[in-house]
Amino acid sequence: MPFTLAPRATTVSVETEVKHSRFIAAVRRVEDSGAAHGFVQEQRRAYSDARHHCSAYIVGDGPSDRVERANDDGEPGGTAGVPMLQVLRARELVDVVVVVTRYFGGIKLGAGGLVRAYSGAVSAALDIAPLVRRERRHLYTLAVEHSEAGRVEAELRARGVGVVHTTYGERAVLTLVAHDSTELAEMVAAATSGAGTLDPAGEMWVDA
Repeated sequence: MPFTLAPRATTVSVETEVKHSRFIAAVRRVEDSGAAHGFVQEQRRAYSDARHHCSAYIVGDGPSDRVERANDDGEPGGTAGVPMLQVLRARELVDVVVVVTRYFGGIKLGAGGLVRAYSGAVSAALDIAPLVRRERRHLYTLAVEHSEAGRVEAELRARGVGVVHTTYGERAVLTLVAHDSTELAEMVAAATSGAGTLDPAGEMWVDA
């Protein structure tokens, strides 16, 4: 199962130093490639006087929809972005972008030194980042009368059922997410006095 930053986390930032060069690693949870690129630009503006803003990101919970990108931003090819990406992969992270800003300290680190510095900066930030596991859960729909929708939704939420959203047509339709379908069916039966019927509605990834 993959991991990502906890929803409450904003930006986790850590500064390390290698031979007088400063490496500022900033990690943020993102939902798509556009948000990842936006964060990279945000870091460029925040540290506009720095020489490099190397980045890596992975978005998409499942392997079939996963997108991975890395950028060396002027460092020798393969010495920054890819090592950063490899740290994200090794920790099984998804929906995460990391930017490492470097202020050159006057001493060249060499290819091996750059790889260690950039990967180490990312690891330092992730070591303090609050992480949560992502799990694939089943979705179900539950149709109820409009007059009952509020009460049923409130009872299900009180029992710990995830209500993704509610749509209104001829009847109110609640979309529910569950880890255990048998347990969900029992809670729905209790909330609807046995009148509610669950219909499968696909899957989604959620924070465990």
